[in-house]
Amino acid sequence: MHRPSTRTRWRTAARLRPIRRGRASAGKPCGANAGGRTVGRRQPEASPAPADGGAVTIREPIFRASTSEAEMLATSTSDSDSERSAIRPSLRAGCADAIECLNLALAASTAALPVGPAIRKAITCVEAMLGNAESLESRFRSLLDAVPDAVTVHDRQGRIINANRTAAEAYGYDLQQLKQLTVFDLNPSLQADRMEEVWRTFRPGQTVIVTTQNQHADGHAFPVEVHSNMFVDGDTSLIVAVARDISLRRQTEAAIQASELRYRQLFDAIDQGIIVQDAQGRVLSANAAAERMLGLSESRLVRSDFEPKAWRFARGNGQPMAHSDLPPFCALRTGQVVDSTLVGAYSPIKHAYSWFSMTAMPQFHAGDLRPFQVITLFSDVTLLKRQSLLFDEVQQLAAIGGWEYDFARDRLYWSNELYRLHAVDPATAISLDRSLGFLSVGDGHRLRTALDQACAAGTPFDLEVAMHNAVGQRYWLRIVGHAQSPLGNTSAIIGVMQDITARKQFEENLKRRALTDPLTGLCNREALVRQLGLAIDAANADQGPALLHVDLDRFKVINDLLGHAAGDALLIAAAQRLCAVVADAALVSRFEGDEFMVLLTDAADAQQSSTLAAAITQAFSAPFAHDGEEFGLTASIGIARYPEDGASVQQLVHHADAAMIDAKRRGRNNWQQFTPLLAQQLTDRLLIETQLRRALDNHEFTLHFQPQVELTSGRVLSAEALLRWHNRILGPMMPDLFIGHAENTGDIVRIGAWVIHESCRHLRQWRDQGLSQLRIAVNVSYRQFLGGELPATVAAALQAFDLPGDALELEMTERVLIEDVPDTLEVFNTLRAIGVSLVIDDFGEGYSALNYLRRLPFSGIKISHNFMHGIPTVRTDTAICEAIIRIAQSLGLSVIAEGVETELQRNFLLRQGTTFGQGFLFARALPAEDFFAFALERQSWRP
Repeated sequence: MHRPSTRTRWRTAARLRPIRRGRASAGKPCGANAGGRTVGRRQPEASPAPADGGAVTIREPIFRASTSEAEMLATSTSDSDSERSAIRPSLRAGCADAIECLNLALAASTAALPVGPAIRKAITCVEAMLGNAESLESRFRSLLDAVPDAVTVHDRQGRIINANRTAAEAYGYDLQQLKQLTVFDLNPSLQADRMEEVWRTFRPGQTVIVTTQNQHADGHAFPVEVHSNMFVDGDTSLIVAVARDISLRRQTEAAIQASELRYRQLFDAIDQGIIVQDAQGRVLSANAAAERMLGLSESRLVRSDFEPKAWRFARGNGQPMAHSDLPPFCALRTGQVVDSTLVGAYSPIKHAYSWFSMTAMPQFHAGDLRPFQVITLFSDVTLLKRQSLLFDEVQQLAAIGGWEYDFARDRLYWSNELYRLHAVDPATAISLDRSLGFLSVGDGHRLRTALDQACAAGTPFDLEVAMHNAVGQRYWLRIVGHAQSPLGNTSAIIGVMQDITARKQFEENLKRRALTDPLTGLCNREALVRQLGLAIDAANADQGPALLHVDLDRFKVINDLLGHAAGDALLIAAAQRLCAVVADAALVSRFEGDEFMVLLTDAADAQQSSTLAAAITQAFSAPFAHDGEEFGLTASIGIARYPEDGASVQQLVHHADAAMIDAKRRGRNNWQQFTPLLAQQLTDRLLIETQLRRALDNHEFTLHFQPQVELTSGRVLSAEALLRWHNRILGPMMPDLFIGHAENTGDIVRIGAWVIHESCRHLRQWRDQGLSQLRIAVNVSYRQFLGGELPATVAAALQAFDLPGDALELEMTERVLIEDVPDTLEVFNTLRAIGVSLVIDDFGEGYSALNYLRRLPFSGIKISHNFMHGIPTVRTDTAICEAIIRIAQSLGLSVIAEGVETELQRNFLLRQGTTFGQGFLFARALPAEDFFAFALERQSWRP
């Protein structure tokens, strides 16, 4: 081969130089056509030798731009940067073509042109560059995909030319699909000229942050925060956009805002003032109550120019308080809660002193020893403080007893009141030692210590001491003292002494009365229950206390006949007789009313309790004397023993009561031991009460009606509603079997309201059907009076059925009269104002007292059927009925006789002037339909 000439070598080198700069064919790779397709490799062709014998030149089309390439190169200079970027091959393809070109050049080299080593070195460098490019591209893709946010790269028209895996997942496309889209596909809300604005305003290295909404492939939009930056890739400018989905952040921010709103509402709703300060004492926030109390807005309090030192503060005793000694600053300094501190504050805003009770609570970050803030709660106690000061002034003006102790002279000065209390001549000089001599040794030592502390540290004191005066009279004194320090040095202690003897006695009485029956002086119910509990706790498994329930027989009759004063005297006498029998063997207590309890704390056997019960009944067989008269007052006793009759206080009390009731049932004046039979009766009682509680809801009650007739004509004037109960388990139950249980449980209130409602409903129906003047009588329990709801129940029933008040008559036993007379009288007056008639049922059987008839607004009484049984053959029953009728007539009350069964009884009543009655002589209690037929038939009936 011919050696190329120097000119040829330079021309070849010139054509190779662009390869080193990476700009072969104006950016087009070797072996690529205008469309980017790779052409087949061609070996270099040797040019024919020139005619002048010059050097042979090598034609290498691969280094020349073809006509189409030249045209594209010319066009590319006018195209946009993005277009050039679109047709420019990757770095990997460029390196591969460069190596191919170098290999072609190496093959064309000759001995005349020894460029082989240089070309091989260039090939090695390009291959290394290619390896580095591949590694760099791999790292770039890994880093790009590692970004947790969606990253997209856009050209000038907004086309997506690259993206990471997160972007593909976030927008719902695969990577290739995503590269076919533009920013306008991801955010349809963008203006058409948005990219022009971006290219006009963005600068390389400048990050622009916007919040907008992008769109998912499925069409739903989601909020994003986009960080955009312009960068230059070679000679091309591109935009990289990092979009972060902020849906969760938006939700969290909304939740935080809602929480902060709730906190602020609660913060401002609290009636106490609240101020939050940081570790330097600067106010961070204050609630509405704090603004109101301080007369400053929250914004004013948190301002940096707010100066609380302009305020003046005082301690509870009136002494000045430094700003640094305020509770919040003490809490910050010590890290401890400062609780309920009284602070006076002079406000330059209000120009007045206010007093606050402050509690400061330091707050700590986890693991920190110093608080980062303090929360202060405070209440305005100005009114209380003013009242306290006025009270102190009154005490001094009233000369309760002032004193002063002068340290320098060792002299004690008293006011005249203290001389009087100590029974000492006012002209007598009093030393401290003599004053302490009026106190007990212990109280004297306490006062001496308090004086020393007041002198040394200015500590005030307030003591209560017992003393005896010069003539031996005993008092309780309250001694209050505080140091006088006009010049900063304690020179004296002044204070007051108050005679608190009456208060101490009252307190002692309260303590004693809390466990003592005030009438008899015995232990009361609370004391008995407490002692019984202690006895059970100390008992053995097979031996323990025994409880005797002692009830006085027929005491209520005597109490009503003789009055409460006589009744109280008899109770005291009975208590004394009971104590005399029991002596020290047991604890006696008045349980309630005329009931007593005797507690044997350790009954060895049943014989011990039964022997004591027999002794008590024997002792009560003797009559009691009162005002020259003798009265028989026997006792019925029930016994319950631990553990066989009950293992708890409640069981023993309950079972002793059941045994006492059994003793009364057996004729009174005896004692009974609790037995399994009584236990069965209690079980039956529980069953009845359980079924009774659901009876009303199960519609198990019905009403029967017994006619009340005019004795002269036989016409039915009224009906008494009588309750009947038919239970699916217990069967038919008469009122005397369940009314008492209903009263004990309180169910009678609901049942009674139902009876009133149903009675009025029937009456309305009967009146509409022709019995226009008919009235109805309903029995009410004492329990219905206790709640105060009876008038409202009656008024509602009358209104519901359009009935006048005088259409209804309420019958009640005399127990109503002793439960709560003031409240009962108020209920009676309300019912009478409605127009309802009030009648005493079974008059003479219970707690009859003529005083009630005089005071309470009754319109009539009913003679008990028990008295009617003996009329007119039994003289005592006849006399009682005559007396009841005369009393009623003299008071202007109507009389209704119940239990009229014979014509003799009817005639007797007529002779006595009684015109109304009811009983089997006329009719039994009838169902509603039968009663209506009976009453309608008797409208014009004559006997």
